[in-house]
Amino acid sequence: MWKTILRRILIMIPELVVLSILVFLLAKAMPGDPFTGSINPRADPAQIHHLMKINGLYDPWYQQYWNWVVHLFRGDLGMSYEYQEPVVDLIKQRGTNTLWLAVFTMILTYVIALPLGIYAGRREGKWQDTLIRVYTYVTMSIPFFVVLVIGIWIFGYGLNIFPTSGSVSSSVSGLGATWLSRLGHIILPGLLGALFGTVNIVQYLRSEVIDAKHSDYVRTARSKGVPIKDIYKHHIFRNSLLPIAAFAGYSITGLLGGSIFTEMVFSYPGMGLLFLNAINYRDYTVITALVLLYGLLNLLGTLLSDIILSVVDPRVRVE
Repeated sequence: MWKTILRRILIMIPELVVLSILVFLLAKAMPGDPFTGSINPRADPAQIHHLMKINGLYDPWYQQYWNWVVHLFRGDLGMSYEYQEPVVDLIKQRGTNTLWLAVFTMILTYVIALPLGIYAGRREGKWQDTLIRVYTYVTMSIPFFVVLVIGIWIFGYGLNIFPTSGSVSSSVSGLGATWLSRLGHIILPGLLGALFGTVNIVQYLRSEVIDAKHSDYVRTARSKGVPIKDIYKHHIFRNSLLPIAAFAGYSITGLLGGSIFTEMVFSYPGMGLLFLNAINYRDYTVITALVLLYGLLNLLGTLLSDIILSVVDPRVRVE
């Protein structure tokens, strides 16, 4: 298994090289430049020309790419044109916020989805199952940004329970107060994201539980007098988790990339909002760094899903 993991990691290297070239070329092909809007729409063209020249934006693309790669191996992803900060520092700051929101959302998602999916499958055809299915259908039919806006309107402005923007209140001081403020800022977006993210998991798990409880090995276990609780615990539940485990790695790395909708609506300073602003401002250095990071997270998600799947079911091994 460890040899396979090492081989998969080595295969990622040429994939990342190809991805970096494509991302670099696509970023350079975007219309506009990173200086006109950030300085002044009526700025002197000579000033824009000077800034483009000293930043090497008139060099051939391959020369720009080579310089970028050389700095990349030195741990330097360049300077953000819009924020005037090193891209590495920007990613660290925003990545920390996204990490806390992603972990909180992921925990809530599985805490809600696993019991609901198992319960719905166990109560197949009964009113409890119908109620859970109605919940999944309604949630799936509503666009995610609408759920976010309604959540802010009810819990942020109507009931005034949770903050509606930022990651930490500017008025707090001290480590304990800062952590409490950070937690308060991620509860509402994390809860809304978890409620929306449970839909597929609940539906998959319900279907797997229903299929498993009608399978031959479950009938054999029942005929031998095995208690129903043990059947669900040792047979149905574990086998039903296989499709969920197969997508777990993608879910984790996807959340780490940041949710553009969530961070935009809540003005949450994370990776998703940083990426959206970078596109709006033509901030090429930030765009290339983030897309390359997203590509790496996607490749790691594939590997992580295989590892999780092999842990959940000993019969499945990465060969």
